[in-house]
Amino acid sequence: MIRTSISRESRMAASILRLHFHDCFVQGCDASILLDDGPSILNNYVLELSRVILTVAARDASEMVGGPTWSVKLGRRDSTTASLVLAETGLPSFKAPLDSLISTFSDNGLSAQDMVELSGAHTIKQAQCFTFRDRIYNNGSDIDAGFASTRRRRCPINDGHENLAALDLVTPNSFDNNYFKNLIQKKGLLESDQVLFSGGSTDNIVREYSNNPSKFKSDFAAAMMKMSEIRPLTGQ
Repeated sequence: MIRTSISRESRMAASILRLHFHDCFVQGCDASILLDDGPSILNNYVLELSRVILTVAARDASEMVGGPTWSVKLGRRDSTTASLVLAETGLPSFKAPLDSLISTFSDNGLSAQDMVELSGAHTIKQAQCFTFRDRIYNNGSDIDAGFASTRRRRCPINDGHENLAALDLVTPNSFDNNYFKNLIQKKGLLESDQVLFSGGSTDNIVREYSNNPSKFKSDFAAAMMKMSEIRPLTGQ
């Protein structure tokens, strides 16, 4: 079914990955992100897009080529409630420092290595201009100057807030390990990407995946399965 959906709509691969992540980090993997708005139910999906994450476009113009596959356990129930508070606080910011990212993932039972693995999904994602504007105009030492200059073409300093840019310029439509190679070259588009390789505790993990694409794909699949088990609703 997933293959069919992606073949019919090329943007679907990145959208499905993003949907899964956002659902599981807000109240656990309970499908609450799909609830319709109403007098007693908050629409998590709209809330996250409009008020919280806004890290990538609502629909990513990407097609996942060469990505791994994995199985997801069955037998869970869907939620009948959604949480405004968790939607506002449970998702990592595109400006989050490394320790904050590690803490957020740890709160959901995921390790720092899981976090780096799952961040690799950005190899096929896109981001809106306003999420990386500060980074490409700050002339900091943690960003490649040529990369910043290239990115400014699609992200004017005072305009184009919703302009889209691929997080991986090299192979934006292929699920590969170029995301990690980019980080080593100081070409991470979002601040929350580059902090994974910034002299901190996750540098060695980034190096490992930049040198071993097959390990990244297998570990990514395992991390996706692990994420799918965050606080599922079971029983009657």
